[in-house]
Amino acid sequence: MQFTSLVALALAASVSALNITVLQPDVPLAPSPLPLPGAAKDCDEIVAAFANLGRTTVWNLVQKIKFQGDTYEPEGIVRIGDDRFYVSAGEYTAPTTSYGNNTVINGTDRQPGAGFAHIIVFDGNGTRVADATLTEDGAIEYHNGGIDYDGKYIWATIAEYRPNATATLIKIDPLTINVTTILHIADHQGGAVHDVDTGNVHMLNWGSRNVSTWNLNYVPAAYPEFTRPRSITRNPSYYTDYQDCKFLGHPAVYDYRGVMLCSGVTSIYNTSIGGLAIVDLKTMVPLAEVPITMKSDLGTLVTQNPVDVAIVDGKLRVYFLPDQHNSTLYVYEPLAASPFEFGGGFE
Repeated sequence: MQFTSLVALALAASVSALNITVLQPDVPLAPSPLPLPGAAKDCDEIVAAFANLGRTTVWNLVQKIKFQGDTYEPEGIVRIGDDRFYVSAGEYTAPTTSYGNNTVINGTDRQPGAGFAHIIVFDGNGTRVADATLTEDGAIEYHNGGIDYDGKYIWATIAEYRPNATATLIKIDPLTINVTTILHIADHQGGAVHDVDTGNVHMLNWGSRNVSTWNLNYVPAAYPEFTRPRSITRNPSYYTDYQDCKFLGHPAVYDYRGVMLCSGVTSIYNTSIGGLAIVDLKTMVPLAEVPITMKSDLGTLVTQNPVDVAIVDGKLRVYFLPDQHNSTLYVYEPLAASPFEFGGGFE
């Protein structure tokens, strides 16, 4: 199926991806009926387990799964059932380059570059099931950010690969990879999270410095006009730049506030630091957070980009896919932290 532009793609209520390469034609793209999302289904257990994490927590690597083929730059991951992983990825064919001399044009400091947004489907053994290209050659929006799965759809953004630019919120049917465009945004956005209880969709801007919120109960502006967010909240934490987030729910322990689990990295003083956090969706205040120091076999912090979380056999399990192009899924479970964990200062 071919379209003349990204706008044409957006004007259709629900369309197939521009190009889908199916590598296992006898294998369904996703289990049917679709299972509940592991993160939201296990919300209270995940929050309770997270409360036991700390700097002394020992993380046990329970599984490594090599993902077949070129994964480009993985940005987000969702686990749908026990045997399907969906990965959002960016294939870059021309780099973004600075305008130079501190030049800013239309609010951004660099040229757009070029590339394609992908959704890649893998089975539980890492074998490629399908690879869907979501954008056409020459589309200015081609950066597929962090994703979320709500039990029916995968929520994602396709954005320009530069700050202070534009993005399009989409939802993807995992059974068919049909894409529905929701609204157009006058800023770079990623890390889409759908709060199924309120109808809110929250998205993170470049560097996760702000979270912007839209509500699906309101009619958006007709594409390609921009829809203004209902609120924009500044991220008060500079500890971690969140890359990929998952909606957890409204747990009782946090007074039924909506929360998400996020992972990310920060580079400061020539050091890269990884972290996981449970974040208040309304205020962006981290309600609990823990540093993560594990690295992939290629030397990348595991919290670089994709993350998913679930309770498996009664244990917290976190899924990381940190490396570009040649990607391995690292699956960790935490062992108990020291009951005498203290800060790092001296008396």
